[in-house]
Amino acid sequence: MQTNRRLEFMVGSFVLAGVIAILIMMFKVANVTSIGPSDNYTLKARFDNIGNLKVRSPVKVGGVVVGQVTNIHLDTQDYVPVVSMAIGRQFGEYPETSSAQILTSGLIGEQYISLVPGFVMDEVAMLDNGDYIEDTKSALVLEDLIGQFLYSSKDSGASSSKE
Repeated sequence: MQTNRRLEFMVGSFVLAGVIAILIMMFKVANVTSIGPSDNYTLKARFDNIGNLKVRSPVKVGGVVVGQVTNIHLDTQDYVPVVSMAIGRQFGEYPETSSAQILTSGLIGEQYISLVPGFVMDEVAMLDNGDYIEDTKSALVLEDLIGQFLYSSKDSGASSSKE
């Protein structure tokens, strides 16, 4: 009888450890960094093309994750995408001369926003909750680059045959 209870306890512990491992893996895949309220402020930016940027994509400064994309919507007046980013207050505020660009991790990796802090002077204000980053650089879409390369090589071949 004692061995039966011990065996049941061992099996129950093993199942519980498996469930905890699966939950941890789910939180890692979903990119959940903290549960509960966090101290963030929102910055927004308009881009001509966001490529394959998604909600919950990281926002990095010098390779360090300082926030994440919280919302992407289309501005119906200018027909350009507007990206909202939650930036952690523990990473400080950035001057309004800062710029944002959409980059890709590796050749075909995930896309993220790189926030490049601008210069700080006495008359330069800091970006606050809800402010827009004015200087933006859109994503480079690999298909567009290949199309431009093919189009330019086709034109150069046609012009050399005419000569």
